[in-house]
Amino acid sequence: MGSSTPVTARPGPSELVGTLFLEDGTRFDGFGFGARVERVGEVVFTTGMVGYPESLTDPSFRGQILVFTFPLLGNYGVPSPTARDRFGLPARLESPSVQVRAMVVRGLTRPNHWEGTIRLEEWLEREGIPGIGGIDTRRLTEHLRSRGVLRGVVRVDPAGKRPTSASLARAIKRAPLYQDEPLVPEVSPKRPTLLGSSKDPLVALLDGGVKASIIRALLERDLAVLRLPYDHEVPTKWEGRKVRGLLVGNGPGDPAQLAPAIEELGRPAHRELPTLGICLGQQLLALARGGETYKLKFGHRGQNKTVLFPKGKALIVSENHGYAVEAKSLDGTGLEVWATNPDDGTVEGLRDARGRVLALQGHPEGHPGPQEAGFVFDQFRQQVRRRSP
Repeated sequence: MGSSTPVTARPGPSELVGTLFLEDGTRFDGFGFGARVERVGEVVFTTGMVGYPESLTDPSFRGQILVFTFPLLGNYGVPSPTARDRFGLPARLESPSVQVRAMVVRGLTRPNHWEGTIRLEEWLEREGIPGIGGIDTRRLTEHLRSRGVLRGVVRVDPAGKRPTSASLARAIKRAPLYQDEPLVPEVSPKRPTLLGSSKDPLVALLDGGVKASIIRALLERDLAVLRLPYDHEVPTKWEGRKVRGLLVGNGPGDPAQLAPAIEELGRPAHRELPTLGICLGQQLLALARGGETYKLKFGHRGQNKTVLFPKGKALIVSENHGYAVEAKSLDGTGLEVWATNPDDGTVEGLRDARGRVLALQGHPEGHPGPQEAGFVFDQFRQQVRRRSP
């Protein structure tokens, strides 16, 4: 598999060239955009057709080079990166900054949208993120599906200065492995933060890189949120208010690395709290009960993933994960499989017999993607309010 022929809906900047080099020696040359830098990361792909601003700012993509399979990106620009909603959260993004190491696209197009404030490539340049376009992303995706996720490097240079494959191979070799990087501490808050009304029931959020839309989903359901660092103790009270529930959110990397969170979630005192786990949160809850997780060959990343629930109910959800819970390891944990993926049989949902614990591997908040599974937030809210005075 050699260099691909550049293909783009709009010619890239003539003064920039882009290179993607994979650890197995596969190389793609195209045009460059964004920052003129070199970044190494785990190369993954997403099949979503919309929502690139949300995907690029999703902390779950920390440490990864994101390949978009949809052929045209940038068509509606980027909404204001500084806009905030009524809760003080990013209004149109999932975190205040771009989280991916680099972006890979087939083509860029001129934006046309009433909310667009800046072009995609200009935004990435401001954020210090390199991008490469004009390559055959279908071919690249097929390669990743057959080989599994690979580490790679994206580099943007002035025209006529393409790097040698040998120098790019050395850059990958020097970089740490994805599973060894301390990614969650980079995206977890440094100190507790209280959001929402003092009149609403208080829910603790163990935050290993949670999306803004998940927090918003709780606040819009009249739940106050105590946002905690991933390694923080979950208190029974905060500023005189009793903690009525616990949410464990999404985030990047290998869940088995997060020993402080696993230990905290395993404390018997938390077994009585209504608990909701989302994505990484589901994996951490399983590990805390004695279950096991494993790395998927190329992960589930997109907005059209089917999830099967009991009684033949099927929903379409947005997903972004590279690890999964091992179903056979759940014996004796008190958790049972609640939902599965019909494509590969992986665990998509967990619950306990008492209804205290509910977990979903996909994203019920969508953003981007469908919100058909938003009922899990409603079920969590009902459980929390039953414990309220």
